[in-house]
Amino acid sequence: MKISEIFASIQGEGRYVGKPQVFVRFTGCNLRCNWCDTKHAWSGGKDMDLDEAMKEITSYNIASVCITGGEPLFQVMEAQTLVRELKKKGYEIVLETNGTLYDCEIFETVDCVSMDMKPPSSGVKSDESLLKHLKQKDQIKIVVKDRNDLEFAKNIIGKTKVITYLMPEGGKSIKWVVDEVIASKLDVRVLPQLHKLMRIK
Repeated sequence: MKISEIFASIQGEGRYVGKPQVFVRFTGCNLRCNWCDTKHAWSGGKDMDLDEAMKEITSYNIASVCITGGEPLFQVMEAQTLVRELKKKGYEIVLETNGTLYDCEIFETVDCVSMDMKPPSSGVKSDESLLKHLKQKDQIKIVVKDRNDLEFAKNIIGKTKVITYLMPEGGKSIKWVVDEVIASKLDVRVLPQLHKLMRIK
């Protein structure tokens, strides 16, 4: 598997915010979002076999793993292999994915699919048909830069009962998003991207 990096930090987004996790960042992505903050993971990385990856993951002695990217499902067979091994070892697993690719085995096995639906400001599109594969254990995240993005988010929220998190792009002002959510009575959670506020990975 081609891995950009493996490191320990706290989760900065969604329902696991603040929780210590080991992050396994896969190299490669099928999208090129305008405001991507992990462009270094589009290419490069290190070839690792399963034993090498597991040795580094277990060295942190943290029971929760976030598989991220890039886009992990861009290397679907390698991601399957890692997920199986992590599950066998009893790890909690969160998969971060961009809402364009689907793998039944991985979606069913992980503890949470965190699907990042891409709004207009991203310059790319997620596949809304994938929403039907999400369960109550999963979550949707939408970065919101402007009002067009918020309208996009409202449309997504209307199509699913899965908990949705709105996050202002780049850690910018969150007040206008809060005001809109209150006025529209949206059943969502609004959170900053905590890792950006704290200036950590």
